[in-house]
Amino acid sequence: MTLLFLGNIGTGEIIIIALIVLLLFGGKKIPELMKGLGKGVKSFKDASDGKFDFEDKDRQSDSEEKK
Repeated sequence: MTLLFLGNIGTGEIIIIALIVLLLFGGKKIPELMKGLGKGVKSFKDASDGKFDFEDKDRQSDSEEKK
């Protein structure tokens, strides 16, 4: 598998990286990190496609301010 910013990376390197991440953050924290990463990628993708809904963001920020 060749990634543009990583060069040639194999299965062994991916496994080592995954183990290091597991040791650094622990098993309980990884799902939260992946959820945040997924939301970030989705919002970036929507913004780059022009699908970003500013009204929805305004409603979310208004509801958070009321709390």
